[in-house]
Amino acid sequence: MVKIANLGFPRIGANRELKKATEAFWKGKISESELKDTAKNIRKNNWQLQKDKSVDFIPSNDFSFYDQILDMICLVGAVPERYNHEGGNVSLDSFFSMARGKQADGIDVPAMEMTKWFDTNYHYIVPEFISGQEFSISSDKIFSEYSEAKEIGIETRPVIVGPITLLAVGKEKQENFNRFSLCDNLVKCYLEIISKLSDLGVKDLQIDEPILVTDLNDEVRNLFTLAYDKISSACNDAGINIHMTSYFAALENNLDSYFAINAASYHFDLVRAEHQLDNALAKIPDQAAISLGVIDGRNIWINNLENSLNIINKATEKLGSERVIIAPSCSLLHSPVDLSVEDKIDSEIKEWLAFATQKLDELHALKNLDQNYLAANKQALSNRRNSAKVNNRAVQDRMNSLKDSDYDRDNPYEVRAKKQKDIFNFPLFPSTTIGSFPQTAEVRKARAAFKKGELTASQYDEFIASETLSCLKKQENIGIDVLVHGEFERNDMVEYFGEQLEGFTFTKNGWVQSYGTRCVKPPIIFGDVSRPKPMTVRWSKFAQENSEQEVKGMLTGPVTILQWSFVRDDQPREITCKQIGFAIQDEVKDLEKAGINIIQIDEPAIREGLPIHKAEWKNYLTWAVDSFKLSQATANDETQIHTHMCYSEFNDIIDSIAAMDADVISIETSRSQMELLDAFVEFNYPNEIGPGVYDIHSPRVPNKQEMKALLLKALNVLPAEKIWVNPDCGLKTRGWPETMGALKEMVEAAKEIRDDIEAKASA
Repeated sequence: MVKIANLGFPRIGANRELKKATEAFWKGKISESELKDTAKNIRKNNWQLQKDKSVDFIPSNDFSFYDQILDMICLVGAVPERYNHEGGNVSLDSFFSMARGKQADGIDVPAMEMTKWFDTNYHYIVPEFISGQEFSISSDKIFSEYSEAKEIGIETRPVIVGPITLLAVGKEKQENFNRFSLCDNLVKCYLEIISKLSDLGVKDLQIDEPILVTDLNDEVRNLFTLAYDKISSACNDAGINIHMTSYFAALENNLDSYFAINAASYHFDLVRAEHQLDNALAKIPDQAAISLGVIDGRNIWINNLENSLNIINKATEKLGSERVIIAPSCSLLHSPVDLSVEDKIDSEIKEWLAFATQKLDELHALKNLDQNYLAANKQALSNRRNSAKVNNRAVQDRMNSLKDSDYDRDNPYEVRAKKQKDIFNFPLFPSTTIGSFPQTAEVRKARAAFKKGELTASQYDEFIASETLSCLKKQENIGIDVLVHGEFERNDMVEYFGEQLEGFTFTKNGWVQSYGTRCVKPPIIFGDVSRPKPMTVRWSKFAQENSEQEVKGMLTGPVTILQWSFVRDDQPREITCKQIGFAIQDEVKDLEKAGINIIQIDEPAIREGLPIHKAEWKNYLTWAVDSFKLSQATANDETQIHTHMCYSEFNDIIDSIAAMDADVISIETSRSQMELLDAFVEFNYPNEIGPGVYDIHSPRVPNKQEMKALLLKALNVLPAEKIWVNPDCGLKTRGWPETMGALKEMVEAAKEIRDDIEAKASA
């Protein structure tokens, strides 16, 4: 009989217990031991759930207090020098300092860089490497968690990120140095890890090498043989079975390197890349098992179990059932925990959904050929296909009428910029923020009270109006040039819009981890998308009427709404994205009518939507850029359109970013020390740029000298008249004291550089 493997389970807890406990620990409200007790309970519940679902290979070490790559940094002792790690296990304080920075107890150290994990909305901490770096075990987490499960009678398969992926997702911190030259040093540490796992009695080890689904060069591809000859030999000597996993795309040209590894099983993502199955079955080494990733680990739709059975049958006919494992396509980290607690989703739509817990049920049904379950699945799929909720004729007709000319604004940037300069007359280095301001406990409490009926609509409106006016006054007092209204009426930058669009539905507890304790509750796009009425006009207009300065209208772009939602899988993503583009276009028109002259359409997710294989980029970038352009196409020349992108490497898509034709783009640059600006310089980006001058993901307040240094770096490569000054991202997750402190420093930094330039010009 086939076996079931799970590659990883959500670690936030069924009710976000980890988030709540961790943030309480950061605030000093609970002790470290209390935080660790919460984590232990989550792990225990996860393991027991999987055992109850008859999972044969249950993962351990898939839990983390922040991020699995940061865990690996600690495990192999790759702690940057600035965190003063002096050997032994990395403390929880040092762990969180690397993740968030620290400004306390006489310590002032910034966080490590953070970026997106492949093409997901999950963020990881970027490893840092230096020439000659040595590695040694500096965390007992993988060992203690295996033992912890063993103590409650559950045998687990520890999970570890492989050495080549760990090197590949990191960065060199010295010039003229290749981080892959550290492979031998790093593998030595992996051999020590394997030895310690063997001493504990580990029999199965999951090694994740997702970098194998990318377009590797020969240098990196050859490292797999060099590294895994030693790793496989060590595991063989220790009696440990290696289970290799790779996911998110097809292995393509790296398949031979994958199979050159001496492993007990090899995992394939057959949701994203079913076409690789035949080649994999033809080439798999004798005696090895194939792990079939047939359940979508990244979306919430029920599986087409009939199609999955066809895949399983093909594999068992070729290899025999004893050499077949069935699994999710990737870790279930990217899925909400449990659908059963959802009691507000339309019952018709709910039968089309499966969260992490239900995905384990699907695997169980596939393994045991549960005919009742299979029949119910087939009926639910049929109901979805034929549902009147899915199709909207008016939206489809509007899509069918699209012409190439419908994507472009009336005039090019040069014409628009001249008109806008005459109207706005901003100073050099105009300052602004990215949109949101702190969502305090009072804001969240008021929103919750309103939803529960404890506040009337008028009482809630009065509260939001008061918060908005206060926010405007704070910005005016600091001296910010272009204001925002603060977004106190909004919960999440995607959920807020989805709640007002047709074709979306929402969960009560469908949380997934974005980074650290930041959890998001993605909307579910189940049908054709349209905007029945204005979404943001009321509060944008209110803010503008209460300030003599320009107040930006704040919108989320179509690509980001698509990427940060659970998207319907029954039509091409391009169609859904352009439907959203039309909805945002309608909102832009209404904002203009309401007197809003500057409108920001955020697209932080545009790069993460890139297909992993470059051969597929052109098609995606064409429709993604077109979707954004569609959203702003009808804007007047005099309306200044901003966009924002964060945590993206832009070098290889800079021409597409330019093609988006936003008047101003703000980008994350502080953690990378303005490194990301290189792309805009080498390309000679024609429009205006706001390079972020401080990191909002850390509670640390930088001083104006740090921000001036970053602005001077920008000034070395960009014309002064093209530079805006802003934080890296929105300020929603920060507190007011640190927000005000940082923004005051930011404005002072901009003023001092502005004064210096003007003084030199008049000298």
